[in-house]
Amino acid sequence: MEFAPLETGRLTLRPYALSDIRALVPLIGAREVAATTLRIPHPYTESDARDFIARTEDDRSNGSELRVAIILRQNDALCGGVGLRIDADHRRAELGYWIGVPYWGNGYATEAAAALVQYGFSTLGLHRIFASHVTNNTASAGVLRKIGMRHEGRHRAHILKWGEFLDLEMYGMLASDAERFATTT
Repeated sequence: MEFAPLETGRLTLRPYALSDIRALVPLIGAREVAATTLRIPHPYTESDARDFIARTEDDRSNGSELRVAIILRQNDALCGGVGLRIDADHRRAELGYWIGVPYWGNGYATEAAAALVQYGFSTLGLHRIFASHVTNNTASAGVLRKIGMRHEGRHRAHILKWGEFLDLEMYGMLASDAERFATTT
């Protein structure tokens, strides 16, 4: 799948590049980031980053995932990532995102997630986009509510993270929800 960079008021969403590795490793490699995500390992190495970037290119090419870097337009700094795991057969995708600790609390996750959700519905023709977060990640809950997702329930002890079973809070929205949300915000 081709992907032209998306721009928001403060951000550019673009494919990851090998030149991102220097900034990517310390940001995504922070224990605080890994602790609040489902699929980011800790510790995170340069080799992990190289493998990750190669996988993002392969997954984008075969249409199974779209994972992009979140870049601050003001200084071209990498501050996080956002993506969609796509299930084309069912016209749905799982939204995921992360923000580096120095950039927490600035609304970048909300801005990036909203843009990618809009892209998923309008350009990719998705019918449903869903997301989840570990129960104690209240910041992520705020992001999902702000972009118009509805809380759909809890999966108890759904994932094993660092030796502990954790509950996941489930959120979702339909393309028609996104249309209604856009007209009321």
